[in-house]
Amino acid sequence: MEPQPQPTADTDTGRAAADSDRGTAEPGSVAAGTAATVETVFRIESPRVIAAVTRLVRDVGIAEELAQDALVAALEQWPRDGVPDNPGAWLMAAAKNRAVDLIRRRENYARKLAEIGRDLETTAPPEEPSDPDDIDDDLLRLVFTTCHPVLSPESRIALTLRLLGGLTTPEIARAFLVPEPTVAQRIVRAKRTLATKNVAFEVPYGPDREARLGSVLDVIYLIFNEGYAATAGDDWLRPGLCEDALRLARVLSGLMPKEPEVHALTSLLEFQASRAAARTGPSGEPILLKDQSRGRWNRMLIARGIQALSRADATATGAPGPYALQAAIAACHAHAYTYDETDWKTIATLYGLLAARVPSPVIELNRAVAVSMADGPEPALEIVDAIAAEPALRDYHLLPSVRGDLLQRLGRTAEARAEFERAATLTRNAPEREMLLRRAADTGA
Repeated sequence: MEPQPQPTADTDTGRAAADSDRGTAEPGSVAAGTAATVETVFRIESPRVIAAVTRLVRDVGIAEELAQDALVAALEQWPRDGVPDNPGAWLMAAAKNRAVDLIRRRENYARKLAEIGRDLETTAPPEEPSDPDDIDDDLLRLVFTTCHPVLSPESRIALTLRLLGGLTTPEIARAFLVPEPTVAQRIVRAKRTLATKNVAFEVPYGPDREARLGSVLDVIYLIFNEGYAATAGDDWLRPGLCEDALRLARVLSGLMPKEPEVHALTSLLEFQASRAAARTGPSGEPILLKDQSRGRWNRMLIARGIQALSRADATATGAPGPYALQAAIAACHAHAYTYDETDWKTIATLYGLLAARVPSPVIELNRAVAVSMADGPEPALEIVDAIAAEPALRDYHLLPSVRGDLLQRLGRTAEARAEFERAATLTRNAPEREMLLRRAADTGA
């Protein structure tokens, strides 16, 4: 069984588009800078473009291809004509125009052209939903569509992360700790299945909505986590992903007010998002939890997290679910005004309950961190060593990172340095790699 997604804030160890220089830069450097801008903008905007186009063509695979066509057009035109004032709107219009052309070319889409094409060209707003439980949000429609039960749970999450989160196949593989070919096959099969089964592009109602909820929550959480601690690239944070995930969680809370785990996930993301400003330094370098200035934590988001957790508790009818437990852990951090005031005993207990509810070596790794703070590094190292041989953790950089921290606290500096160096070789995130190498250098012999 693959490990469930877990927050990285407790271990915590280790997007703005790049403007091209139009002054004295050489033409080649201008073109390169514009290409980088195109790629960055596309990564930010592609989920909304794909979602909007899927509503038109009713096929997520075709929608992704049309979005890619718009990307190619931007790569051809922007270096020549300049980056438009609203690059996201440009990509959206280009993809929609290609959708209209596709509809026009297909005889069996003649009726849809009459109904949809005219609205597209006049940019008229969509009609108000007739069902009071409906929601006019293409991104949420995309999430629920790609979480359809005709797909396996693994395929649902992989496809939605690809389309909604804008993650690449290697990044998804990294998030799941599985081989890249496995993820690629899941995505291809998932798109083919949705097309052949004619899955509707909609937010379902009643039992169908409830049946897909678990996958939807997992997807939203994974998207947030990728933004909170990017698996690869030059940025430690990808705020746009966090914002999209948090917005979707809030919307879902309004859509399903009686679902405790929906409120719990929203609470967890509010708490995690509250730390964003304190998690990086002036140059974008990661700042560990213990070193963060809690005065920079967003108290408004913390208050929202507390309110959402209260709603989760008020609507719960049984034992707390996985997201409720994680939200309670995040609340412990939020209530501590300093690192030393953190209630690590309670956090360790909550991780124990979470591990019993959703067994996972990643959860055990998080529990080890809490135990190290509550009871010392020695019992925590025993937990880490007990899971070190887990196949899912073989290339997981946080395992040697946590182990290095524990060894350093035990005075085993040579071993600690080796673990930090190993962790640095495993991470694909540049700022995190630099931080881990600094920790290795600072450890001493």
